[in-house]
Amino acid sequence: MRVAFMGSPDFAVPALRALHASGHDIVAVYCQPARPAGRGQAVRRCPVHVEADTLGLPVRTPARLRAHPEEWDAFSALVLDAAVVAAYGLILPKAMLDAPRRGCLNIHASLLPRWRGAAPIQAAILGGDTQTGITIMRMDEGLDTGPMLLREAVPITPSTTTATLHDVLAEVGARLILTALGNQPQPVPQSAEGATYAAKLSRDDGRIDWTLDAIHIERQVRAYDPWPGTFTRLDGSVLKILSAEVAPGDGIAGTVLDGGLLVACGGGALRPTRVQLAGRAAMDAAAFLRGHPVTQGTLLGS
Repeated sequence: MRVAFMGSPDFAVPALRALHASGHDIVAVYCQPARPAGRGQAVRRCPVHVEADTLGLPVRTPARLRAHPEEWDAFSALVLDAAVVAAYGLILPKAMLDAPRRGCLNIHASLLPRWRGAAPIQAAILGGDTQTGITIMRMDEGLDTGPMLLREAVPITPSTTTATLHDVLAEVGARLILTALGNQPQPVPQSAEGATYAAKLSRDDGRIDWTLDAIHIERQVRAYDPWPGTFTRLDGSVLKILSAEVAPGDGIAGTVLDGGLLVACGGGALRPTRVQLAGRAAMDAAAFLRGHPVTQGTLLGS
């Protein structure tokens, strides 16, 4: 099948590999342009660009698509059977959505209509969902509102983090998109009932509000691993909470209740089990406390 692939981050790489290995004719790979990244701000290609170069596939990196009809015409000229879209990062105008014979098929990391939007994996963990999954959807002009072709559920356990769930869902998506292209399943319209929205995250979303319930904060720690991370302030420095567990405890929110870094929350308490002080290595909380004792009564977050 003659296809274009449109994706940018690590999540999209397994699908690109699967399409290539299955023998589909990938005539173009679209991804975000190379940009400065890291401490040195060196210009880096996105993961999909790197993979496409490795596979010897042609890459296109338009910075914008809206109000750029020359890009629409170039896309239409590819004469595609389908386009596969996975976390591309740009909104496709109607002219591009309608160009492929079978439309643009999106690999979305939730069980639609739950968690439409930019951060569905994090939202599912933070929301306390017991499962999420992958939906293969034929895209329309709405935000993740198109008809569904395939869905597959994946459990969320009490230890699930975004880092682990991301990798599982990426592989499921790679498998399902091949099935969708090969079997041409009947599209099923989405219901508006139960639709939820997962907004794009910012760095500040990782800041801990200790007045919230401990259960919510523990989910936050797992949901925001690896980015934006979950953090508070300790004696003027940023302390990242890499893992934690809910524990019994009561006190003024943000107050350390014992010598083991048990912290009072708006409801219950949270005991960080792995932490990282800004500029230092990550370590178990017990090891951290041996080098940085935190006394009972210390107030975090101020």
